[in-house]
Amino acid sequence: MARNLLKLGALEAQKTAFLLCDIQETFRPHIKHFGEVVRVANKMLEAAKHFNIPVYVSEQYPKGLGHTTKDINVEGAALVYDKTTFSMYSQELKDRLKKDVPNLGSVVLFGIETHVCIEQTVIDLLKEDINVHVLADGVSSRSLMDRSLALQRFQSLGCFVGTSENVLFKLLKDKNHPAFKQISKLNLKATPSEFGAED
Repeated sequence: MARNLLKLGALEAQKTAFLLCDIQETFRPHIKHFGEVVRVANKMLEAAKHFNIPVYVSEQYPKGLGHTTKDINVEGAALVYDKTTFSMYSQELKDRLKKDVPNLGSVVLFGIETHVCIEQTVIDLLKEDINVHVLADGVSSRSLMDRSLALQRFQSLGCFVGTSENVLFKLLKDKNHPAFKQISKLNLKATPSEFGAED
């Protein structure tokens, strides 16, 4: 019997959601490579339009911590919501995903912090048997050790750890995809130096 392709890390746009976690301006001075995380988030938001993939944006306790950085335009998001739990996978998000993506098979996750909100979201999604792709170039923490250890844990949990380019080409599948040119341009435009190198 053939294996489920999504379990092997393939992606199908109509069965995918993008989750952007807590990229709030207040965290900028504390998060390593915050600018890179913002660049990747913008790239994924732009790509989401071409693939018609909904984007869900969380904000951790915005009353005290403020909103998503103005460097990211979240106007096209399916939902921007506040939370106090570290996991993004709140009842509000669950209900919206059920309505918007009834055949949800995979989630692509990016934002901060890798070892706290991203990790607890990963666990909650995997528990629901949803395939999770974490963007290594789109997540960070205050400490690079916390970030790298979290990425290792994700892999051992059965999560796919890749890059934004890796995920976008999985969604394209074919050079003849109508969005191929636009996505290729996005990848070229948004490829900075190796993550972890000094900006």
